Amino acid sequence: MQTRRNALKKSAAVAGLLASTGMFPQFAFAFNTAAFDAKSVADALKALGAGAPVESKDVSITAPDIAENGSVVPVGVATTLAGVKSMLIMVEKNPATLTALFNVTDSVEPAFQARVKMGQSSDVYAIALMKDGKVLFAKKEVKVTLGGCGG
Repeated sequence: MQTRRNALKKSAAVAGLLASTGMFPQFAFAFNTAAFDAKSVADALKALGAGAPVESKDVSITAPDIAENGSVVPVGVATTLAGVKSMLIMVEKNPATLTALFNVTDSVEPAFQARVKMGQSSDVYAIALMKDGKVLFAKKEVKVTLGGCGG
C-alpha cells in the first residue's frame, strides 16, 4: 500500500538521484530580475551581459502572422547551431521585453515553445546567446487584434 510517507521517501530519493547525476534543474533558480524588468531588447541583453545581436539564418522563430488573442500567442524558437548557452523570446513593445529565457546544455536540443502575452502588434525576437559570446537573432512581426497585457 502506498502511504504518504513512502511517497515522500521515494520523491526525496529521486530528487537526490537527479541532483547527484547533474540532471536536477539547478538553472531554474537563477533568475535575472534586471533582464526581465528591462524595457527594451538592448537593455535586456545588457542585463544578461550579452553584446549586440546579429541577424542569423541559423536561428528560427515560429509565430502566427496575426494573433487573435494577445494573451496567449504561441511562439517557437530554435537553432541548429552547437554551442548555445541560452535561448530567449523577446516581444519588443511589451512593458517587459524579455518574456522567456531557456538555459541550454549540450544534452538539450535548443528548440522551445511558449505562449506569451502581447499587448499590441510588435516584432517578436528569437535570440540565441552563444557560449563564445555571439548573440544571434531572428525576428517576426506579429499583429495582435485583441491585446493581452491590459492597457
